[in-house]
Amino acid sequence: MKTKPFLTVFTSLLVVTLIFTQCKKGDTGPAGPAGPAGPGGAAGAAGPAGPAGTANVIYSDWIPTTWKPDTVKQGSVVIDTLGWYVDINAPKLDTSILNRVELKVYFNLNTTSSPFVVPLPYTDGGLFINAYFFPQTIELYANLRIIDGLPVRYILIPSGTHARMAKPINWKDYNEVKAYFGLPD
Repeated sequence: MKTKPFLTVFTSLLVVTLIFTQCKKGDTGPAGPAGPAGPGGAAGAAGPAGPAGTANVIYSDWIPTTWKPDTVKQGSVVIDTLGWYVDINAPKLDTSILNRVELKVYFNLNTTSSPFVVPLPYTDGGLFINAYFFPQTIELYANLRIIDGLPVRYILIPSGTHARMAKPINWKDYNEVKAYFGLPD
């Protein structure tokens, strides 16, 4: 007689399970019509103008260059000229800035009215021009004599919020960098 309550419970569970497993969800009906639009608010007053887009960027004017020979001497006699250099005064380039900024130097290989601006380091055939950074000084070094007077410009870009740009900047394109930071000519 003990099997009767067990059989009743088992049969009841089996019936309930079969009922729920045989049910299926119906097909989704079409979407209903859109509800009415809510009330629109009046436009707010314009906020104050923000600061210039250059933030903490430090940049120089175009600086004319006068190149000096890097020579090997024996006594007072010049044996060989290894290359050519020019030192650019960069007063805000101190040790703390050297450790936390992006440093860029651009060289104008033509005139200010018809610029041909290239980023350093620059290589063309047998010519190379490199930039080296020291506190308060940027040294440019070339393996061939460069025409005196051709201008250079440096840009010191302090570190800011990590990965804040939606579109990366092509640092080798002077016009793109100048436009991004709103630098004057």
